[in-house]
Amino acid sequence: MNKKDPNPIDAFVGSRVRMRRLMIGLSQEKLADGLGITFQQVQKYEKGTNRIGASRLQAIADILGVHPSFFFQQDEGSAQSGKPAADVHESQEISSFVASKEGIALNRAFLKITDPVLRKKIISLVAAMAQTPESDQTHAPSGTRPAESLHG
Repeated sequence: MNKKDPNPIDAFVGSRVRMRRLMIGLSQEKLADGLGITFQQVQKYEKGTNRIGASRLQAIADILGVHPSFFFQQDEGSAQSGKPAADVHESQEISSFVASKEGIALNRAFLKITDPVLRKKIISLVAAMAQTPESDQTHAPSGTRPAESLHG
């Protein structure tokens, strides 16, 4: 690790701050105001460039409505789970996407779809568009095309 590279733990905690902030629709400016700091400092926290002290992390947790342990929770694909490096990298990519504005918007919209068949068809469609195999093996019935009607 280069001396200028963020510590992976600081970057992970920062990504969790960003994810939660976006989940509740709070801007960096509003979070910064609540903390009495500049939005640039919040940016540095979220990127992992600057470390978040314990008291500041508690204040962030209070503003974002979570317990401080939320910022350390890792998915099953974390480095500590003993999974291969490729799986850990993919998990980090997924976490980064889920923490993005697009990822949060996509998840919110997808969660509003209650029909499990329609959900599977959407996954099949997106996988076909990406030209990649579906990750959870939820294939459309044999003989169907990805471009078929989502309601049929």
